[in-house]
Amino acid sequence: QVQLVESGGGSVQAGGSLRLSCAASGFSFGFYAMGWFRQAPGKEREFVAGITPSGGGQFYADSVKGRFTISRDNAKNTVYLQMNSLKPEDTAVYYCAKGSYYQAVDAYNYWGQGTQVTVSS
Repeated sequence: QVQLVESGGGSVQAGGSLRLSCAASGFSFGFYAMGWFRQAPGKEREFVAGITPSGGGQFYADSVKGRFTISRDNAKNTVYLQMNSLKPEDTAVYYCAKGSYYQAVDAYNYWGQGTQVTVSS
């Protein structure tokens, strides 16, 4: 059974940093691309970052490029999202997802439960 469990969310002031983690189980983690998405109240879920199975390729939404870094540790079955220089508009529930590094929600077949990130000004 595939499970994705996010952690590391919280409240932070603008300019601060957070590191999200997503622990995966139930599948051969190192064979699959992974992605991070976010969803703010009243808005659609949007792509944040994606990473190839080996970790050698990373892809970012323009809104987070240069501030966020996606990485993975295949020995620990975990994907990370390091978020620096956070802005109030980064406030959202953040989800990790299995199966792709593309931007389309439909490219992913499993999702975590999400972790809340709140950035105050």
